[in-house]
Amino acid sequence: MFLSVFDMFKVGVGPSSSHTMGPMVAAARFLDLMRASPFEFAGLRASLHGSLAFTGVGHATDRATILGLAGFVPDSYDHDRAEAELTAIAETGTVTPEGLPTLQFDPKADLVFDYDNTLPGHANGMILMATDAQGDVILRQVYYSVGGGFVLTEEELAAGKDTNDGPPVPFPFKTAAEMLEMARSSGKTIAEMKRANEIARGCADSFAKGTARLWEVMNACIERGLTTDGILPGGLKVRRRAKAIHDALMAERGMNLNAPHTINDWMSVYAMAVNEENAAGGQVVTAPTNGAAGVLPAVLRYYLDHVPGASESHIEDFLLTAAAIGGLVKYNASISGAEAGCQAEVGSAAAMAAAGLCAVMGGTPEQVENAAEIALEHHLGMTCDPVAGLVQVPCIERNGLGAIKAVSAASLALRGDGQHFVPLDAVIETMRQTGHDMHEKYKETSLGGLAVNVPNC
Repeated sequence: MFLSVFDMFKVGVGPSSSHTMGPMVAAARFLDLMRASPFEFAGLRASLHGSLAFTGVGHATDRATILGLAGFVPDSYDHDRAEAELTAIAETGTVTPEGLPTLQFDPKADLVFDYDNTLPGHANGMILMATDAQGDVILRQVYYSVGGGFVLTEEELAAGKDTNDGPPVPFPFKTAAEMLEMARSSGKTIAEMKRANEIARGCADSFAKGTARLWEVMNACIERGLTTDGILPGGLKVRRRAKAIHDALMAERGMNLNAPHTINDWMSVYAMAVNEENAAGGQVVTAPTNGAAGVLPAVLRYYLDHVPGASESHIEDFLLTAAAIGGLVKYNASISGAEAGCQAEVGSAAAMAAAGLCAVMGGTPEQVENAAEIALEHHLGMTCDPVAGLVQVPCIERNGLGAIKAVSAASLALRGDGQHFVPLDAVIETMRQTGHDMHEKYKETSLGGLAVNVPNC
C-alpha cells in the first residue's frame, strides 16, 4: 500500500476538504472528461447528495462546485478572482472553462441540493452532468468525496481503487504490524521507510522541495490566524479568538506569571489560528482534512518553538511519520467525518501528530506506534456535529484539544518502551466499526448533537 505524503497533505482552500476541495476536484475531473469526449456540449448540471446536501451551504459546497465547473482548482485558488467569477456566473448563467465552449449553467436552476436521495457509495455523493443544445444529458458521472480532498468515481469506488498504481515501493506496509516488522528487519525508522517509498515514486530533490512547501504553507496559515481578528463568515457571528489569546500570551512572557498548564494555551492557539483561517475560506493544508487541519501544524509549531533542542531539520521526518500513520488510517478505516464522525478527522490528526512528535523526539518505531494508538484511542466515538453546517463550532476548539491530546500521547509513549496492551491496528479497526455503527445524524449532517442543541444564530 502506498499513499504519498503529498496525497495526505494537500494545499487547498477552506472550509472543508471533503465538502469544498473534493467537489472542486470532482468538477475539474468532469471537465477533463468532457474535453476528452467527442460530444458537443451546451450546458452543465449538478446535484449534491447526502452530507454534501445537508451541510453543503455551510461548507461552501455550492460555491466550490460552481467554481470547479468554471475551471478553478484548490491548489491555485485565488479568492479575489473567484469572487469576480461567481458574480459573472450569476449574471450571465454561463461558465467558460478552458478548452471548452461557453456552457449554460445557472446555479439557481442547475445546481440541486437533493436532501432525499443519498447515493449508495458514500455519504458525500454528487452527480455532474453535461447536456446538448436541447438540454438532454449526454454525459453523466457520479463522484464521491471520500475525505481529505480525495475523490473517486462510482466505478473507482466499486473497484476499490488501488493506491499502488506506479513503480513498486521498498516498504509496502498495509498495517501497523507490518510497518513495525519492516522497521525491525530493516533497521530503519518509520520516516526513513516512508522516504524510501516516496523517492521510489519520484525525485528526491522535488520531494524535499515539496515537503518544505507544505510546512511553509502550514506555518503561514498559523501566522495569518495569529494576526487576524474579526467575525467569521456564515451567520453564527463567531469571533476569531486566536489573535487575542496570542497577544495575551506574548505579553505574559518573561513575567513569571504563567502556570505550567499555560503551555496548553500555546498548543491550542496555534491550532485555533489554523482553523479560524480555514473557517474564513483561507489557504490551508489538509492534515488529513481541512476540518482537522490545525492539529498537526500546532504540534509541529509547539515542537519548534517550545521544545529544547528542536530543529527545523526534523520537519521532514515529522511529516513523513505522520503521513505513514495517516495512510494506515485511511487505508484501513476512514478520514471522513461524513463517513465515521469526527473521530476520523480530529482523531486521525491527533494520531498523526502524536506519531510525528514522538519520532522527532527520538522515539523508536514501537514508541511512535504507541503514541498514535493512544491519541486515536481517546478520540473513539467522537461525533461530527457542526452547528449550522459551518466548520466553526465545535471544530475550532476541538482542534486545540486534539493538539493537546497528541502531545500528551507522545509524551506518554516516550515514557514507555513501546510495549503496550492495545495495538494501533485494533484501534483503527475499532474506529472503522464505530463509524459504521454511528447514527447518520452524528456524521456531518448537522441533524444531531450540538448542531440541534444550541442556537444557530
